[in-house]
Amino acid sequence: MNQIPAKPTSHSILPAAAVAEFQSEFGGAIIRSGSAEYENARKVWNAIIDRYPAIIAMCEDVEDVVKAVRFARDHHLPLSVRSGGHNVAGRALCDDGIVVDLSRMKAITVDADRNIVEVQGGATLGELDAATSACELAVPTGVAPPTGVAGLALGGGVGWLTRKYGMTCDNLVGCDVVTADGTVLTADRTQNPDLFWGLRGGGGNFGIVTTFRFQAHPIKTVLGGLILYPRDQTKEVLRFYRDFMKSAPNELTAYAGLMSAPDGTPVFGIMACYCGHIESGRNVLGPLQAFGSPIIDMIQPIPFIEMQKLAYQPAETPTNNYWRSACLDELSDAAIDVLIQHANAARSPLTGTFIQYFGGAAASPPEGGTAFAQRGERYNICIEAQWLEPQENDDHIHWARSFSEALAPFSQPGNLLNFMNDEGDNAVQKSFGENYQRLRDLKTKYDPTNFFRHNQNILPAAAAE
Repeated sequence: MNQIPAKPTSHSILPAAAVAEFQSEFGGAIIRSGSAEYENARKVWNAIIDRYPAIIAMCEDVEDVVKAVRFARDHHLPLSVRSGGHNVAGRALCDDGIVVDLSRMKAITVDADRNIVEVQGGATLGELDAATSACELAVPTGVAPPTGVAGLALGGGVGWLTRKYGMTCDNLVGCDVVTADGTVLTADRTQNPDLFWGLRGGGGNFGIVTTFRFQAHPIKTVLGGLILYPRDQTKEVLRFYRDFMKSAPNELTAYAGLMSAPDGTPVFGIMACYCGHIESGRNVLGPLQAFGSPIIDMIQPIPFIEMQKLAYQPAETPTNNYWRSACLDELSDAAIDVLIQHANAARSPLTGTFIQYFGGAAASPPEGGTAFAQRGERYNICIEAQWLEPQENDDHIHWARSFSEALAPFSQPGNLLNFMNDEGDNAVQKSFGENYQRLRDLKTKYDPTNFFRHNQNILPAAAAE
């Protein structure tokens, strides 16, 4: 077998006998630095991420996850968890440690009588949508099919059904979790309810979730699609969108964006999804469709599973990505001016700036509450730099950071967890807001040594002192 040179690593001297023993009792595959499979196994969608784990453990079942956790603890290895690997900061990978890769654990079971869906931790949104759509159901998730269900749900999760049915974490009804000591726990409203609360929006701080159980909702066809405008109409259309959405029913979710057409022409777009009765949706969306002078209006009845694919365009070649975001309570005229100025200065036609408006069911936590703190009538401004050439990294990263800084006077403290990049520990604390102390107590209880730290990390009491 051809060997690929391994990057020098502090854990490359792991005793061969220990690794051999681990492999002998491990049901899945162990991929080590230097093997032919290693280069592909260590890649994620974001090409700017370049990390070199010592071991990638391709788990087949819960027992494999337990064994990987115990091996990492016994050998003092850093540990990260990979589900879909879609986190922009590359938290699925760690240098010099072990990656617990769940991508082989994809089983999905739909109980159509109770509208409950059980999903293993390696499944993606696209796989979940395929399983639920066959039963004319849907779980509220995100809008990019390759995203891992696990990371999305643990960090909150926003998408086309958020205003009607809440965040992804709001629709979580139970989990099976491998904790830092290798124990398998069930967490729901009656079993380990404190842990269940923390898993609903607290990120991957408390364990590895191997199975999720979600409440699903009857969804088959929606009224949805994209309206595109010339970029010079952005200000007037964005102001109309702002005012229009404030009185829109919860069945309607609509996002706005400054992006480029396939030929590179800058455009402004609104993508909408109405999940109620189609004829009612036509009446609701009529004023939006009639405003301005769109280039094209593609709003039409479509299967929800197709709506789930509209916002995601797979790249033909690997791209470099760097995101920042800002939460605004109000989208003032002054904020719109700043947003347009900086979005127009984007350095790549692949880059986009997107405006998400929540409210509705997202503004109120479900019974028992959740760790997700970014409630209320809020806008999330997604600043998504994307480019091809590595030598341009500094320019695009500077653009995104400058954009975020310019929005700071209009922004609320904290960010949506799943959009965070390299903002630092203080930003993580602000993002959890008044929930932070409770989360820190929970972290101290379930992970006192901060074993699970390759995430939007909450420091346990002992580590913070």
